[in-house]
Amino acid sequence: MEQHFKDISENQKASWNKFSPGWKKWDLELHDHMKPAADGIVNFLKPAGSQLILDIAAGTGELGFSIASMLIEGKVIITDLSDEMLNIARENAIRKEISNVEFRACDVCELPFANDTFDAISCRMGFMFFPDMLLAAKEILRVLKPGGKFATTVWSSAEKNFWATAISETISKHMQLSAPAPESPGIFRCSKSGLMTSIFAQTGFKNIIENEITCQLKCGTAEIYWEMMNEIAAPIVAALSKADNAMKERIKKDVYKTINEKYPDGNVILDGSALLIYGEK
Repeated sequence: MEQHFKDISENQKASWNKFSPGWKKWDLELHDHMKPAADGIVNFLKPAGSQLILDIAAGTGELGFSIASMLIEGKVIITDLSDEMLNIARENAIRKEISNVEFRACDVCELPFANDTFDAISCRMGFMFFPDMLLAAKEILRVLKPGGKFATTVWSSAEKNFWATAISETISKHMQLSAPAPESPGIFRCSKSGLMTSIFAQTGFKNIIENEITCQLKCGTAEIYWEMMNEIAAPIVAALSKADNAMKERIKKDVYKTINEKYPDGNVILDGSALLIYGEK
């Protein structure tokens, strides 16, 4: 992996470690938010029997645990770039009494596994953050057994993900922020229909499918939404760090107004949309 990609990876590792307490705090809400994506992946992979399955960018571990519960004698290797995220995943595995899992901190662009190792590979909401997506796809294909399955989800367009734009677009209205570099890792980097299928095809995957999935982030109130996003979303916190207290307060009030106008009954359930991409070796 090229040095500038390694630098990006190290920065991401530090960021995910820093925000891991927030992901632990909001674990149930985030699991519910991304459950349709997890279910879609499971439906394509159909884990069973004694399969060995790799879960990439696993975060706090929930998708890997769901897969592990479907294996009679099989095992899931749960991986993430962040050591702190994996520590939370380990705690969750103990609490859920899930024993057929192993944990490994590693970079998807340099997977520490032999060729043709895994029956299936999953990756929920991680691909858009990989510094070199084509290299990541090649590594995934390399460690997948012939005939093996890979399924991943990424967020679709900003217009379909109010859960993210309710705060990000409000910040942009109040502040002049530098645009991210083209193709730099970010939440909507893979949102263009056909981009991921093209990467799969370039890599050598076969029987490629792309579907759209809808989801919801159930917050209850604007206050909870603001608190959650400030504890899990590194780009939001980074942007707000450039604002003084008065500006932050104006942004906060505007976010509350946007949310409360859209949900006058006070039941805040924000829409989301993702793409599910599947391929076989």
